[in-house]
Amino acid sequence: MTHPAAPRRSPARRRGWLRPLLAVAFVVVPLAEIWAILQVGQLVGPWWTIVLLVLDSMLGAWLIKREGGRAWRALREALQGGRMPAREIADGALILIGGTLMLSPGFLLDAVGILLVLPFTRPVARRLLTTVVERRLVVVPAAGRFGPMPGNGRRPGPGEGPVVQGDVVE
Repeated sequence: MTHPAAPRRSPARRRGWLRPLLAVAFVVVPLAEIWAILQVGQLVGPWWTIVLLVLDSMLGAWLIKREGGRAWRALREALQGGRMPAREIADGALILIGGTLMLSPGFLLDAVGILLVLPFTRPVARRLLTTVVERRLVVVPAAGRFGPMPGNGRRPGPGEGPVVQGDVVE
């Protein structure tokens, strides 16, 4: 049974979301951060705003150190236990992303970063990350460069598929 060829999209069409995302990241987010800092400054005054930003950064650094250490220990335990550390790698990535967001000055990205770093809000972000990664990595088997996939679209096992004769050289 062969699978119909999947329609190929051009690279420009596949990455059509990239320009709007970059516009948001480099224009909208900084403007929103400036607006939030000004609002806090009007509410509590400029010096307290600066104090809050510094305390926010210190809290973030402490939280990242604590949660990063936990994630590192969990990763080592999973590897020593001989199991695939998918959850631990995802947690490490989320802590890294959250920590990076918390390094930027401002309150909005710090709030998102804290949500990614805290152990009781991280599972929601992990599920979202898993969904995004699965959508990008799982490919529907289709006729590719080397012809259709045999049978059910899985990789051929011993005795299946074409045989290539050759010598093993060490």
